[in-house]
Amino acid sequence: MKHHDSHTLDLFAPQDAALPLAAQLHAWQQAGLLRQLDVAWMQFVHQHDAHAPDCVLLASALLAHMEGRGHSCLPLPELVQAPHTLLAWDSSTHDALTAQWRQLPARLDGWLHALQRSPLVRVAGRDADLGQPMVLTGIGDDGTHAAPRLYLRRYWHYEQAVARHILQRCAVAQTPDAEGIRTWLERLFPASPTSPASAGDTGHTSEPCDWQKLACALALRGRLTLITGGPGTGKTYTAARLLALLFATAAQPEQLRVALAAPTGKAAARLKQAIDQALLGLQGSVGQALDIAALVERTGAARTLHSLLGLQPGQAGQPKPLEVDVLIVDEASMVHLAMMATLLQALPAQARLIVLGDKDQLASVEAGAVLGDLCRDAEGGHYRPDTVAFAQAAAGQTIPAALHDGAGNRLAQCTVMLRHSRRFGGPIGQLAQAVNRGDATAAQQVLQSCTDGSLAYHGGCRIEAVWRTALAAHQPSYRDYLHALQQGPGDDHTAWVKKVLQAFERFRLLCAVREGDWGVAGLNTAIERELVARKVLKKDGPWYAGRPVMVTRNDAALGVFNGDIGIALPSPEGALRVYFLDGEQLRSVGVARLAQVETAFAMTVHKSQGSEFAHAALVLPARSGGVLGRELVYTGITRAKAQCTVLTPHPAVLAQALARPTQRHSGLLEFLEKESL
Repeated sequence: MKHHDSHTLDLFAPQDAALPLAAQLHAWQQAGLLRQLDVAWMQFVHQHDAHAPDCVLLASALLAHMEGRGHSCLPLPELVQAPHTLLAWDSSTHDALTAQWRQLPARLDGWLHALQRSPLVRVAGRDADLGQPMVLTGIGDDGTHAAPRLYLRRYWHYEQAVARHILQRCAVAQTPDAEGIRTWLERLFPASPTSPASAGDTGHTSEPCDWQKLACALALRGRLTLITGGPGTGKTYTAARLLALLFATAAQPEQLRVALAAPTGKAAARLKQAIDQALLGLQGSVGQALDIAALVERTGAARTLHSLLGLQPGQAGQPKPLEVDVLIVDEASMVHLAMMATLLQALPAQARLIVLGDKDQLASVEAGAVLGDLCRDAEGGHYRPDTVAFAQAAAGQTIPAALHDGAGNRLAQCTVMLRHSRRFGGPIGQLAQAVNRGDATAAQQVLQSCTDGSLAYHGGCRIEAVWRTALAAHQPSYRDYLHALQQGPGDDHTAWVKKVLQAFERFRLLCAVREGDWGVAGLNTAIERELVARKVLKKDGPWYAGRPVMVTRNDAALGVFNGDIGIALPSPEGALRVYFLDGEQLRSVGVARLAQVETAFAMTVHKSQGSEFAHAALVLPARSGGVLGRELVYTGITRAKAQCTVLTPHPAVLAQALARPTQRHSGLLEFLEKESL
């Protein structure tokens, strides 16, 4: 029996709101700092552990809170020693947080002792698994501790599953025919000055190493390949050549089963389009040696991860086993921990997994930052001598000495960072690099010194500046789609619909936040009102011709998925339908059947992942905080292919955002390192 702590709360007594911790938690909930779910979880803990001291109750509430913010665990040393930094709440909470902490154990040992006494907490590696809802890690058999973390049970299991599968895949090391690989790589990456512009990092620049060619060679050594890089570095281009290499070197290529997948429908469609385009571009270099048309057909359609795994929206759990030999997953930064665990569980042990993504982009909305964790050391290379030798033998590539590491772990040997961007060598690329470094001074200099029109900066602007940008002439804006809309269908309704949709995709307003005048909701309302006032749009109800919408929930029966963008237009018969464009294929749904949509003149940066626009306008709010950090700014900027505009009512917000790198707390990489990859 546990002793009753002087700070234990009877949360179900009539006077519980007057008790210190309960009152404080409810106040934080009312202020929007905690969710109702966070407080409810703490109440559950108290209900099932009536003698739990305040530190256990508070840790449980903050554990749920951190999971809601995308972390897979609660790092206890940071919680005890620097709660203000860890929680990053508004400065107005400083006094209350400090006062609350004075009532709690001053040393980490006190928190750990209390947590280990709770019947709801299992100490990993020591206690029997009795279904305890929380797991404490980092505690040795002798009671010592190293980086202790508190997990919700399911996230502990997800993290362990991902780590276990990654370890197994990294452990598979093959010794393929280096000479045969090199022969094929010379054909797939011809050393011609007329190589397609889409080749990106072709190795014909001043770069000492052709990282695309290296990635293809290293992929044939094992069952896992991580390819990371910023926009324009040629990730999907590389994956297409890797597919061709796998077919060319397979003993029975006609039996090779390939699947393409991405987190969203839009990202999946872009992956398929990019892979097909890159494969078809190979016909001139491989001639009759490889049946490219058959290879394109064999890759099939790209699917969302939910569809691939046979899951319903929001569902995790037991997936259907995948019948594939090669799986390519794009936009992996969006893949959350639970989905990655499910995917790895469904993938056959002998299948090759090729993961593509930008490690510096925003992490997934749900908990975890798997790609960021796995690629954390990608920039440093850490290639072992055997990898360096194989790169030279199979790809003819010399890995720079600075990236050699005799003690490099096995994960590093499966990871390649593409380091040359074909598209972002100008001001947009310079801005993205400054943002990535957190260098606000350099970012401001690039924004203010750009003379080629690719960057524009409106710091300290009014909301009207957003409208003017969205409707500007002589640059990609919504004016293009509105002009196409007003032209009408003429004699070719299909061509008109495509023209309207393609014009709309050239520009987008990207917001850091959803609410407020400078958020998605406020800007959608304001722009809609402005266009109606100008008599550009005629709005008699929620649906009107020209209304752009985003699907907010998957509906497989209708063939629409979360994040899909469509526009309401009259059909040839005159009824309003929402039209969607997949590559060159149109599909439409009657407006009455689309309940889960929202107007989409503006969208969040999160929702824009996997998309690109000729002109992206990044709208930052009047105050920093919340989700606004370095990765969000980077992701917004890198959605722009040719032109980027940054707007904010307060110039200091940009610098404040760059000073806030987003950190997702997890134990994944540390576990992998501890297991001596």
